[in-house]
Amino acid sequence: MIPITDTISLDPSEIEESFIRSSGPGGQNVNKVETAVQLRFDAARSPNLPPPMLARLRRLAGARMTADGVILITARRFRSQERNRQDALERLVDLLRRASRPPKPRRPTKPTLGSKTRRLKAKTARGQIKRLRGGIGPLD
Repeated sequence: MIPITDTISLDPSEIEESFIRSSGPGGQNVNKVETAVQLRFDAARSPNLPPPMLARLRRLAGARMTADGVILITARRFRSQERNRQDALERLVDLLRRASRPPKPRRPTKPTLGSKTRRLKAKTARGQIKRLRGGIGPLD
């Protein structure tokens, strides 16, 4: 089991890995060895993710999540396949941990008396400037 939080953990069988050729560093190996890792995790069908967490995950994942609810992570930062596998898994776990934390509720606040006064003074000054722009009266 892959721990996400104290109460949530993933079964490794839920994660699917495929290997692709990397365009990054690798020297002569870059054209021969499939070092990049493409990790797939079906978040929508995972029994371990609660619905509120899944909703937050959809928002956080953005383009990395398909319409079917599958998260796709491609790791090609390193030259070795094993390091890329670790990197992809760490990125998935980090994404899931961020989605597991509920957002801090917003507390509505009121503007202070000082800020209201400053705003009204600024509006008055601006209106004065505009009033002074007007044309001059009739010339006798």
